[in-house]
Amino acid sequence: MMAALRNYLAESWKAWNRFWFAPANPATLSAIRVLAGAMLLYTHLVWSLGLTDFFGPNGWLPQPLMSEFRMTNGDPDGPGPVAGLEGRFIWSHFHHVDSPKLIWTVHVVALVVFFLLTIGFFSRAMAVLAFLFAVSYANRITPGAYFGLDKVNCMLALYLMLGPCGARYSVDRLWRLHRGHTEISISSMANLAIRLIQVHVCIIYLFSAIVKLRGSQWLGGEAVWMAFGMYESQSLDMTWLASWPLLLNLLTYLTLFWELAYCALIWPALSRPWMLLMAIFVHSGVVLALGMPTFGLAMLIGNLAFVSPETVRKVFDPIARRISLAVVGKATGGATA
Repeated sequence: MMAALRNYLAESWKAWNRFWFAPANPATLSAIRVLAGAMLLYTHLVWSLGLTDFFGPNGWLPQPLMSEFRMTNGDPDGPGPVAGLEGRFIWSHFHHVDSPKLIWTVHVVALVVFFLLTIGFFSRAMAVLAFLFAVSYANRITPGAYFGLDKVNCMLALYLMLGPCGARYSVDRLWRLHRGHTEISISSMANLAIRLIQVHVCIIYLFSAIVKLRGSQWLGGEAVWMAFGMYESQSLDMTWLASWPLLLNLLTYLTLFWELAYCALIWPALSRPWMLLMAIFVHSGVVLALGMPTFGLAMLIGNLAFVSPETVRKVFDPIARRISLAVVGKATGGATA
């Protein structure tokens, strides 16, 4: 009995180590770097349209008022500090930058960092800087402009720091090819970064489903129709579905089941393609119909962590090969970036 228990614990420990630390091809992590970097660049470039209005010392929510807002949870007549926020350290470079010219200078630097992360130039260093900038913007954003997209951006930037995100599809890779280094090593840190993204995405969906279960619209099967019927966020008119109430109920319950079951069914090889297909369906609906294209795309980037490096290479390698041949030349023998 004791021998069987020891064997079980030993095998469980080996499985745990394989899950987190088995060396993996960095293709998936590198692809996420390209897409997440582009999303970071775009979403922060949009802030340029009203930079000082959102982040300036005399903007819509100045820093002193922002601090008071956090401490009272948005209720100026509230009883006092919100539980859990007393003494909490919330860092942002905007706390120390109060000149419009300096705000714009730092903003341009941040955009350059996001661009360099996207193309993979000094990838690991840019990933660290990109995470710090993304968190800094998120901590200063006025509450009315802070959404799930900002959280997903920060999440992806965080885990890109941990692994060799510039091993493929990057300027760093092209430079290594130019110097004759064609081999790409498998990496335990690449696996660790991907596993953390996978677990984080599972947590996002699980808690999203738990919150939905507390809402009468989801339990009543009306939530999808309520989303489609909101004209202020509508990017594609889906109100014709009002004639199909049973279909709307089905879409509501199917979405709820998918989010609730995602953390369990995404891992088995048999059910994973169906869960990813459902992710494409759900988030494509968010992109096309609900006026939230950036959030939908950001969540699809997170789902990319569940796509095998072999599948990712089938899509990204031909593109990288053309870039390699154009930039480095045929001397590399067609090795991919």
